[in-house]
Amino acid sequence: MQSETQIGDDDVLAAAEKWRREGREVAIATVVQTWGSAPRPAGSHLIIDGDDNFLGSVSGGCVEGAVIAEAADVIRTGKAKLLEFGVADETAWRVGLSCGGKISVYLEKLD
Repeated sequence: MQSETQIGDDDVLAAAEKWRREGREVAIATVVQTWGSAPRPAGSHLIIDGDDNFLGSVSGGCVEGAVIAEAADVIRTGKAKLLEFGVADETAWRVGLSCGGKISVYLEKLD
């Protein structure tokens, strides 16, 4: 897994388009809802290609690692997923969202 040079949120979608033109398979993760304390606001994006390269941010830390891992399945199957991470969830501590917040991330393959 490799992160490409970070760019602003406004450029993440343009980068996704560029990756598709280059022939890469691409998934995009979008923060669709937040509750309480969350590291990134709704509308934040993370793009992931079929080789686990990524750009952007939906949360940081292990949450992004979990989203990147799920992206491989979304790219393979083409089926979108709604992922939820929060302090009330037993996975919150495991994936690093111990700030007391909760986020929902929609993950889909770009065609």
